[in-house]
Amino acid sequence: MHNFQELIIWKKAMDIVEDIYRLSSKFPKEEIYGLTSQIRRSAVSIPSNIAEGAGRNTDGEFKNFLGIASGSSNELFSQLVLSQRLGLIPEVELKPILDGLIEVQKINYSLIKKFTQ
Repeated sequence: MHNFQELIIWKKAMDIVEDIYRLSSKFPKEEIYGLTSQIRRSAVSIPSNIAEGAGRNTDGEFKNFLGIASGSSNELFSQLVLSQRLGLIPEVELKPILDGLIEVQKINYSLIKKFTQ
């Protein structure tokens, strides 16, 4: 078992969730059941799966949950780019979030590789 609260990847993913909630609160009300909800669910899924995997009994199980977190991060990335393309997010606000998300993806990939060896 791993203490997820000490994992850098979990802390960085939690920072992204906070940023996403602040950013998506500015979305139009008609998006509350569309992109706002979808983006928030994807963002929350990343640290949630990291935490759940860290609490499992084997590294293989942890690796599986890291894979799910990876899928959620790709989903979030796509939704954020779409939101920017639709004019919901200015590029200046999007870039730091995408940079943080890419960093989480890199750390996640490294962890998955570690558990594959």
